Amino acid sequence: MKPIRVGVIGVGVMGERHCRVYSNLRGVELVGVFDANHVRGHEVAEKYEARYFDSPIDLLHEVDAVTIATPTPHHFDLAMEAFLAGVHTLIEKPMAYTLEQGRTLVEAAQRSGLVVQVGHIERFNPTYTELKNVADDLPVVAIMIRRQNSFDASNKDVDVINDLMIHDIDLLLDLVGLPVESVTAFGRSILNGATDHCVANFCFKDGPIATLIASRITQTKVRSIDITGLNAYVQGDLLSKSVAISRRVMSQYNAGKYRQESVQENIYIPVAEPLMLEQQSFINAIRDNRLPVVSVEDGLRAMQYAAQIAELARQTSQPSFEQVPAAPSLAAAKG
Repeated sequence: MKPIRVGVIGVGVMGERHCRVYSNLRGVELVGVFDANHVRGHEVAEKYEARYFDSPIDLLHEVDAVTIATPTPHHFDLAMEAFLAGVHTLIEKPMAYTLEQGRTLVEAAQRSGLVVQVGHIERFNPTYTELKNVADDLPVVAIMIRRQNSFDASNKDVDVINDLMIHDIDLLLDLVGLPVESVTAFGRSILNGATDHCVANFCFKDGPIATLIASRITQTKVRSIDITGLNAYVQGDLLSKSVAISRRVMSQYNAGKYRQESVQENIYIPVAEPLMLEQQSFINAIRDNRLPVVSVEDGLRAMQYAAQIAELARQTSQPSFEQVPAAPSLAAAKG
């Protein structure tokens, strides 16, 4: 089987991870890389025994597929060049810097006939996959998704919605698969002007309600998905890689006493790297000439809701944290 020749444009932290995984995938040849930082680009190319290209256009002329892992403002122009060169493309999320660019990318990708996948990597997290399998068998009432971090200065110029919550917007839309009826959101800007903490509520037509919480001012890391069903409660932890299902099997009231018994089932989560699964899915879609798991339409939809939530959050993101007056002392109260 002829190997699929791939390249990576942008070899920062995430881009280098793409290089590492591609270099270990069967049936794939990592041909080369490009980065605006030529020193960094040469280092990564040498590390993974690939060629360094002096321009992204030169790279595109030598590969069948490419990952674009540059800063978001460059995604649009590079993706359009890839389509023009007839190169299958995996674009890191968010796939474009503006909604207008996103819409144009969707139209161009549809015309191209190429496989164009968006890098919403959590779709390939084995914990999410198993949780979704469980949820598909439940009448779901409510969903709570939390993604919380401490502050990362490298992302200070983007709000927490487009930095973190966009992952969970994509997961939620995939998990429920129903039309969204309404969205509300509230935010708080604490550190630098952009929204740092956001709570968004979704109501689905003839479906569940959902709450997403994203924060980068939390002193501990949280990645959780909890699902309330009519007859079960499902807890998924993407960090500990666990899914637990709690079901009430008996409840009774007898002689003035209430008794309830529940069982908990722990789901086995297979060990696999999400990035490897994402790239393998991309390569398989190319070989099989089929739609990718995460399409450009999915990427645009996540961007649209992220933009709506970001605007709602901005409207409430500048609170005045006035100190609450101390309670009067007991002596003063008596006087």
